[in-house]
Amino acid sequence: MKCKYLNILVIAFLVSIICFTLACSDSKSKTNDAYLLRVRESVVTVEDFKKAFEIAKSAYSHNIMQDPVAYREAQYRLLNQMTEEIILHERAKDLNIVISEQEMEQAIADIKGDYPEGVFEQTLLENAISYEIWKKGLRNRLLMEKVVAKELEEQITINSQDIAKYYQEQLSNSDSETDNTQTPNNINEMIIKHLRREKAEKAYKTWISKLQPDYPVEINWEQWEKLIGS
Repeated sequence: MKCKYLNILVIAFLVSIICFTLACSDSKSKTNDAYLLRVRESVVTVEDFKKAFEIAKSAYSHNIMQDPVAYREAQYRLLNQMTEEIILHERAKDLNIVISEQEMEQAIADIKGDYPEGVFEQTLLENAISYEIWKKGLRNRLLMEKVVAKELEEQITINSQDIAKYYQEQLSNSDSETDNTQTPNNINEMIIKHLRREKAEKAYKTWISKLQPDYPVEINWEQWEKLIGS
């Protein structure tokens, strides 16, 4: 049962990875393909979207994908996801944000450490995704997270009242577990990090909306109508 759950997590992660890999392709290498989305130099072609959606469908049950309304909603969800990702990719360029090799190595080690030996590699094979493509997608995903951290999380201030409220909420939850090996300073650092991320998630939609005027999104509506009509 645990392996099945982990396999679902791997697939969900791969959906994000492959979408970001495809979304951040350079327009110069795609002049022969019909574009679906374009933000400055970043392009998503019709074929990119089809490939990503085939993988995205793995995260849904078979019954859901048989429902035309749910199927269409999944397509729109992926379109929105790819749109946000290419905006963030272009934003990273403007901010000169990059991912170092050391950051990559640490991220790869952390991800693989969460799964039983061979599970992650097997899932890559089952979804016909090469390790190099996965690594490229991971780098892009880390880049996106770094942009959000710099522009949102680092700008959020957590005060003593926020921490006290968090403690109170945890104490009122009888199912919460306390890690007695952590020092008070370490616990506070973890809480601050958690609260920053939580507040950043709430502010994300407003922030990305404010970015969009500076990163105009071109959508090929003719191609989109063909996709959702097929």
